[in-house]
Amino acid sequence: MDNIQAIEAYIQANLPDYLNLHRQMVSINSFTANAEGVNALGNLTAALFAGLGLKAERVDSTNPSYGSHLFLTRNTPAEYGSSIALISHLDTVFPPGEEIANDFIWRQEGDRIYGPGTVDIKGGTVMIYMLLDVISRFFPELYEKVSWHVGLNATEEVLSEEFSQACLMRFPSGTRACLVFEGGASSADSYPLVTARKGRATFRVVAEGRSAHAGNYHHLGANAILQIAQTIQKIAALTDYQRQITFNVGTVSGGVVVNRVPHYAEAEVEMRAFSSEVYDQGITNMLALNGSSDVSSSNNGYHCRVNVQVVERTAPWPANPATQALYQVWERASDRLGVRIAVEERGGLSDANLLWSHFPTLDGLGPAGANAHCSERSTDGSKDQEYVVASSFVPKTLLNLTSIIDLLTGPAG
Repeated sequence: MDNIQAIEAYIQANLPDYLNLHRQMVSINSFTANAEGVNALGNLTAALFAGLGLKAERVDSTNPSYGSHLFLTRNTPAEYGSSIALISHLDTVFPPGEEIANDFIWRQEGDRIYGPGTVDIKGGTVMIYMLLDVISRFFPELYEKVSWHVGLNATEEVLSEEFSQACLMRFPSGTRACLVFEGGASSADSYPLVTARKGRATFRVVAEGRSAHAGNYHHLGANAILQIAQTIQKIAALTDYQRQITFNVGTVSGGVVVNRVPHYAEAEVEMRAFSSEVYDQGITNMLALNGSSDVSSSNNGYHCRVNVQVVERTAPWPANPATQALYQVWERASDRLGVRIAVEERGGLSDANLLWSHFPTLDGLGPAGANAHCSERSTDGSKDQEYVVASSFVPKTLLNLTSIIDLLTGPAG
């Protein structure tokens, strides 16, 4: 692109206005379960993109406690051959009370902008707007020839599959790229782009025993808490860092009163893995614990029993040729711009986990930042709040812009 300097000057000159839009978004609490706030952010976002000619469609969540998904479209796939999907989300993980308790609001300190969702993911939504704004101004013919689709999930932080299903109904099957604007990692010398993510499965593990009076009939009891403790040790042993699979026992509960041998205990477990094969084997290993029994009453009158249920599954997004091809487009653009990028494989989930098998997908395209999902800070600096790096907006926008233009027209632009 011969006009790259003019484009950079335009983005830099308008950065204060872009950041003001960012501040407006961050000022709206959009906790997943705050449907009113999520919808308010959706309305603000729809009004913003309407200025670029994108029409809004709202899709209600099946859970009435959640807000509506938002789809913004310019040009229809029936009229235009090329289609690009740009993905963000509306919800954050911070309840209103938590933001107030931790004084977690928009706050700029040097190059860092703190606040709920600054990097995960309202900064990404602003960057999508910046991209389309620049393309419409500097490449108006291309802007008119491409079918643009912006999808904003209302429930990404709980990763319901209904958003991805709605995407499949709206994005053309031949979409050239599905670009996810989750925040990029903060790095001093490069911008990591996400090319794979771990899959996740959650389990409910129940131990059933036999209750008894703890004083008079202790010997008749089969302690379910002891059984769940034994089972937890087996689950922990399934973690294998070399195979990149982890098991986390997140919650444990059981018992009623201290003078009663507990008859019931349960635990919630999360498993994550990169490899589809390792992921499937991990589920098999968990289900193999069904029916296990290690604890019984002292007279062998009753044996505890373990039951394992799969609660939720989200398969891995593995390294794949379509993603690699997209990464190479960004890599060539970064070489021309003098910007370093790097491959990153993340343990956390995103909409990419559910979309990669349908469209060529690349993630981590939002601005740089750190401490996502963190609202606390301490005077000694050991805890710090979520922030986005203000100076990353311009170079990351230029990188994404150049790459998208290359993808649509070839490296000559």
